[in-house]
Amino acid sequence: MASRRPDTFDGFGFRSRDDPYGTGYPARSSGAAGDLQQHHWVTTPPDIPGSRNLHPGERTPLFEEAEQREPGARWEAPQAAGVPPEQLNRFAGFGIGLVSLFTENVLAHPCIVFRRQCQVNYHGRCYHLTPFSAVGVMYAITKAQGVKALWKGMGSTFIVHGITLGAEGIISEFTPLPRELPHSWSWKQLAGHLLLKGLTAVVALPFYCASLIETVQSEIVRDESSSGLLDCIREGLTRLLGVGAPHSRRLLPLSCLLLPVALHAILRYAVAASVQRVALWLHQRSRKQRQDPSNPLDAYFPELAAAWAGSLVADVVLFPLETALHRLSLQGTRTIIDATDGAVAADSGGSPLVLPVNTQYDGFSECLHSIRRKEGVAGFYRGFGALVTQYTLHGTLLAAARTLLRVMLLDAKVC
Repeated sequence: MASRRPDTFDGFGFRSRDDPYGTGYPARSSGAAGDLQQHHWVTTPPDIPGSRNLHPGERTPLFEEAEQREPGARWEAPQAAGVPPEQLNRFAGFGIGLVSLFTENVLAHPCIVFRRQCQVNYHGRCYHLTPFSAVGVMYAITKAQGVKALWKGMGSTFIVHGITLGAEGIISEFTPLPRELPHSWSWKQLAGHLLLKGLTAVVALPFYCASLIETVQSEIVRDESSSGLLDCIREGLTRLLGVGAPHSRRLLPLSCLLLPVALHAILRYAVAASVQRVALWLHQRSRKQRQDPSNPLDAYFPELAAAWAGSLVADVVLFPLETALHRLSLQGTRTIIDATDGAVAADSGGSPLVLPVNTQYDGFSECLHSIRRKEGVAGFYRGFGALVTQYTLHGTLLAAARTLLRVMLLDAKVC
């Protein structure tokens, strides 16, 4: 096979055609040490596509970056890419939302249980209008009956929430009633939306009454062997169809509770939504006046804080109506509750006394007049201290979660 090497190729002369020094490259000998010091490069193989071979006069990128830096500045290695901001924002929103949901439905449940017990206990001498008296009695009940005494009925409350959401979705699918209001809504859409909220509360009413009984029933008289998670659904259907174990003659039919329950649901939603919109509007207005860049948590926390404020105002305003509804729903069900005055029985080993609920109201209006006449205006706010404790706990944990996530986000950005 014939060689493709030129006849004049001698290893040095071929390279000397591009010799930048203008003269041929001298032949290297074993004794020419000084010649090697005059030239700082040696023969290299031909360039390969994609390789980093440099020719005389070319500079590496690191050398060019070193010349662009200020004199005396030290070279620093490039930092590794951190977590994307979008992922951090999603993590912050999910974390603070999870804390809010857990606090509202789990940690605050003992406050809900004690508040309902106080509302239906017309025998109680102490109204528990402040958190201090409420927390003391809650601790006494838990110490005497165990931790389960104030966590009862939590499963049924989740079932009622699920039934409410399901009924709202089904009604909105088969009727023109809007489930969500558009940004530019009309009065007709608003009326249909509020009507949907009222119909949803009416559908869930039998199951809400059954859940109410489970949350206020004393643990002393509860039969654990016959109780189950789906008792709320069974008892709700039993009361709706009028079958099963006979109740007292004082038991009001569900038809007497339909209008008050729908009114309570509509008013609570309207007040909570209005306060939430006002709180968000005030936040956006103050945000425009600030010059500092907003924190990533500001995309999620204001909505949760506004929802917290709306629920607080709605529960405070409608607390008297809720007290009357709970008494009417429990009347005639032969429910036995714990004594909310903190009294103990001398012959029961220090266990709190239990009391039957024996109200005799003829209707909603008669219940309101009877409470005001016998118990005064403060009678409508029995257990108000438990409500204050509930929202104080919720707000405190929201603020703590926001602070913790802010620190974690700052550390993630620094790293």
